[in-house]
Amino acid sequence: MAIIQAIPNSFRGELLTGTHNFTAATGNVFKLALYTSASTMSSATTIYTSTSEVANSGQYVTGGGVLTNVSPVVSAGYAFIDFDDISFTGVTLTAAGALIYNTSSSNKAVAVLSFGGDKTATSGVFTIQFPAATTAAAILTIA
Repeated sequence: MAIIQAIPNSFRGELLTGTHNFTAATGNVFKLALYTSASTMSSATTIYTSTSEVANSGQYVTGGGVLTNVSPVVSAGYAFIDFDDISFTGVTLTAAGALIYNTSSSNKAVAVLSFGGDKTATSGVFTIQFPAATTAAAILTIA
């Protein structure tokens, strides 16, 4: 099994049909779910699934956590979005990747994230730190 970091092909098409609204105050709700190395996700991933998702532990529950600060920015010919870092406290878990998905639109996949191997927290805090909100580094960028 493998988690291959990608923007799902379905998401690319859904952008052109207005399926996803990233406006912070009035837009859709986006979540991040964590997955074990038994998961198979790639550009072919279309929706959230609980198959091979990390088990409930501490603050982490099936379905993951809500992402905040969803804010589209346009700068120098690029459009990009940023999310605040997300942490799950009091957890004992091992995750190899994550899925960002849109709960407001039938749990459609937005981005598959690979951690490059298992990452573990034992009775502690598991944090996903998003890259800087810049044209070169943002988690989602359209050029």
